[in-house]
Amino acid sequence: MTEMQGGQSGYPRYRHVSTQDSVTASRRWWDADANAYLAEHGPSLDYGLIWGPEGLSEIEARLLGSDVQGLRILEVGCGAGQGSRWLATQGATVVGLDLSRSMLQAAQVRDRGTPLPYVQASGHSLPFADASFDMAFAAHGAYGFLPDLALALQETRRVVARDGLVVFSVTHPVRWAFADDPGPEGLVAQRSYFDRRPYVEVDDDDQPIYVEHHRTLGDTVEAIRAAGLTLERLVEPEWPADYDVTWGGWSQLRGELLPGTAIYVCRAMPTR
Repeated sequence: MTEMQGGQSGYPRYRHVSTQDSVTASRRWWDADANAYLAEHGPSLDYGLIWGPEGLSEIEARLLGSDVQGLRILEVGCGAGQGSRWLATQGATVVGLDLSRSMLQAAQVRDRGTPLPYVQASGHSLPFADASFDMAFAAHGAYGFLPDLALALQETRRVVARDGLVVFSVTHPVRWAFADDPGPEGLVAQRSYFDRRPYVEVDDDDQPIYVEHHRTLGDTVEAIRAAGLTLERLVEPEWPADYDVTWGGWSQLRGELLPGTAIYVCRAMPTR
C-alpha cells in the first residue's frame, strides 16, 4: 500500500468503490506515477524476477520450476517488464501484460535492443486464446489492484494450458490490519483483518485515484479454487537478517515480526 502525505487530496480511507472506478483509478495512477515509481524502485527491480520487497528472487526460489527453456509464459501486471526480461534470458518466450501504457513504454525502453511483446489490457479480460501459455505469473502485479480476483484468476486459468503453473504474489493480508508505516507505528494493529473494504486515495473532488483491494487468505484460496486452480504452496518470505532496506511500508523492523508478502503457487486443473 502507498500513502500520500499532506492535505486532504489523496488522504487514505477504506471504502467500497465500483469496478469501473477501481480499474480507471489504477490505469490513471500508474500512467501518471510510472516514472517516479521507477526512479525510486527501478534499481532494486532490475536484478531479475523479484517476488516482493523482501528481495526473494526467482533464482533462489524457483517457484516457476528449475527450467523454463522454451516455455510460453505470461506476466500479468508486468510493469516495466523486469521479470519478463529475466525469464527471456533463461530461454522462455514471454509476453508482458499491463493496464498502464506508461509502464509498457518504460518496459520497451528498458528492453535494450531485445524487444519483448507487450500487451495493454486488464487482467479481467485477457486478449489471448485458450491455453496460449504454459504458465502465468504476477510478482506484486495486477491481482492486488483488480476488484474481481475470481474473474481475473478464471481468465488466467483459461489462457494457461492444462497442468500449467499460475504463481502470484500480493501484499500479505495480515498487513492490512496494521498501519502502513515502516517504523514502530507499523507494528500496531489498527483495523480488523476481516474489514475487506479496499484502500482508497482520492482527489479534491473525492474521486478515487488509487485503489488497492484486500482479501483474507481464505478469500484468495476460495478464488483460486473457484477458478479451477489447485493451490500447491503458500510461500511467506522471511525478511533476510542482513537486508536493511525500506520499501514503502516494508522494512527490516516490520519484516522481522510480520509477514509482508504472500506468494500463491497454483496449478491449472483440467477443464471438464
